[in-house]
Amino acid sequence: MSSLALPAVDAGILAKRARIVERLGEVVGARWVISDEDELRAYETDALTAYRQIPLAVALPSTTDEVSRVLAVLNEEGVKVIGRGAGTSLAGGALPLADSVVVGVSRMSRVLDIDTANRAIRVEAGVTNLAVSGAVDHLGFFYAPDPSSQLACTIAGNVAMNSGGAHCLKYGVTTNNVLGLTVVLMDGTVIELGGTHMDSPGYDLLGLMTGSEGQLGIVTEAVLRILPKAEGARPVLVGFSSNTDAGTCVSDIIGQGMLPVVIEFMDRPAIRICEDFAHAGYPLDVEAMLIIEVEGSEEEIVEQLAKIVAVARDNGAVHVREAKTPAESAAIWKGRKSAFGAMGRISDYMCMDGTIPTGRLPEVLVKISEICEGYGLGVANIFHAGDGNLHPLVLYDVNDPEQLEKAEACGADILELCVEVGGCLTGEHGVGIEKRELMTSQFNATDLDQQMRIKTMLDPQWLLNPAKVFPLAGRPEPVRLKTSEAA
Repeated sequence: MSSLALPAVDAGILAKRARIVERLGEVVGARWVISDEDELRAYETDALTAYRQIPLAVALPSTTDEVSRVLAVLNEEGVKVIGRGAGTSLAGGALPLADSVVVGVSRMSRVLDIDTANRAIRVEAGVTNLAVSGAVDHLGFFYAPDPSSQLACTIAGNVAMNSGGAHCLKYGVTTNNVLGLTVVLMDGTVIELGGTHMDSPGYDLLGLMTGSEGQLGIVTEAVLRILPKAEGARPVLVGFSSNTDAGTCVSDIIGQGMLPVVIEFMDRPAIRICEDFAHAGYPLDVEAMLIIEVEGSEEEIVEQLAKIVAVARDNGAVHVREAKTPAESAAIWKGRKSAFGAMGRISDYMCMDGTIPTGRLPEVLVKISEICEGYGLGVANIFHAGDGNLHPLVLYDVNDPEQLEKAEACGADILELCVEVGGCLTGEHGVGIEKRELMTSQFNATDLDQQMRIKTMLDPQWLLNPAKVFPLAGRPEPVRLKTSEAA
């Protein structure tokens, strides 16, 4: 992986592997340290499966105190650390290094407190996204961020990558729904940020940590905002004869001041693949489709949908189907929520993640098709159109090195296009390893230097997820501890 090279392996760390494994076992128990090669293969990649690397070992602590002691040991030994939730990262955020220890939070999966008076819930970082809403559903509340992988992805990963989801148009992404965090720094120090109150004095360290991709610390607990469930919600499915018409419709809905809960986009390839899998009743004779959901009282829903349908028809909508029953609504969402899995049945793909101003959506969709055609690769577009968060799926054969190289280059061109039109490299997947070398497209040397100074301050040895986010060239020299050889 030429453009996604990994740092050189530290032979000294490999040489003391047995001692590191033993010390970790003393903290979490030997059964919760994985060092057998066959068992380590479960951790060699994340959802960016084109790249794989078996780690030195895996530690699975069960409490904040154990995470603190694990990091203290690894900091003393000078071992790189890869934090891991469920491994659903599409940007290689949890890809290990050969001389690294993966610290997973899968055993930390308890709901610790539900506080409806303050509309908050405290959970351990290994709780899945969907389980948060599940824990408060009977109380009439829900947790708004809803990534497509919400059945599996954990709050740890959501915080690390500042995940979004379909409902982020109205309710915001993870950073807008996190009230507090318990974080363990690389030296084992435990810090508490925020709480159940609305805001905290001083610098916004909570905002700094959310979206930091495991570069600054490992989150072990989170206080999340929960919201009262709406009185009702209903989607409408709208089909168009061109991607441009669909993109213009999105711009007009937003431009006219309407705020649906969701505006999701799917093009013809995505529609067909999802329909074959989910049998959701999607129209197969359209080039593009929007799923638009509104919520409120029955009167509000009817009024909002009427306005949205009028805008859609003004933009050439050729198919309109409003869900009339909960079963019809569920079918529409089943197709969308299973989209990435359905796509995996027919092709390998790289799921890009960039954001653009919604007003540039029509032209960007045209240019994405042109870019992919130029590389001889297929593309399927499935994304959160309402907030301009694009997810083009670049289709290729992972077993063909030439196609892999083309897919990387194609994806880079798409992301650079996003920056060019006034957007950014990532909306919710993070930078990880995938976009690391593209950071110079969005940030100049001074910008990157300031960001890296913050990392150096909190992680002087650059041990936390060190192969990610920042281009390998131009990094500061790590400050190695004198105690790193002692034990």
